Amino acid sequence: MSVAANTNAIRNAYEEVTREEAEAAVKVLLRWAGDDPEREGLLGTPDRVVRAFEEYFVGYSEDPAKVLGRTFEETDGYDEMVLLRDIPFESHCEHHLAPILGKAHVAYLPKNRVVGISKLARVVDIYAKRLQIQETMTAQIANVITEVLDPKGVAVVIQANHQCMSTRGVHKKGVDMVTSRMTGLFRTDPRTRTEFLDLAGVNRL
Repeated sequence: MSVAANTNAIRNAYEEVTREEAEAAVKVLLRWAGDDPEREGLLGTPDRVVRAFEEYFVGYSEDPAKVLGRTFEETDGYDEMVLLRDIPFESHCEHHLAPILGKAHVAYLPKNRVVGISKLARVVDIYAKRLQIQETMTAQIANVITEVLDPKGVAVVIQANHQCMSTRGVHKKGVDMVTSRMTGLFRTDPRTRTEFLDLAGVNRL
């Protein structure tokens, strides 16, 4: 399934739930936690939680392929690496709904065209604003850039702290998870990969 088709399928499923149903679900969780959703301090909580979810998961309503669709071919033959590093993001773990806080480094080697650098940051945010595991998010970012831009290679490295690990379970604070996805020359040419890791500062992690 293409990136655009997958995005549309997710969006259609998401839109089947009404706001009233979502707020009712929050009330159920509040009761299950042992509190009274009708007490004064919690009366507005279902509405606030639903509005927060709209912000947390806005990525389901956006298509990353469309974001990358507007490109530029007047580059005077530029064919060196394009790198955006230290892109901050906020996401949520699909297993516990706990926050994932981190940064992404994204690079590609253009073949015939380039994309505005803000679009790379937007792609990171679109995938981050969905329920995620870091491995999947890393692959999704690399895959959509490869599919839309058809570059000579794509490199993505993500470094993040998972609060499902630091605030529950094993309670290990200060632990970062690092994932990477390399395609094209970043995968086959060690010099290109090393250049990316050096420029992104990943070799200093």
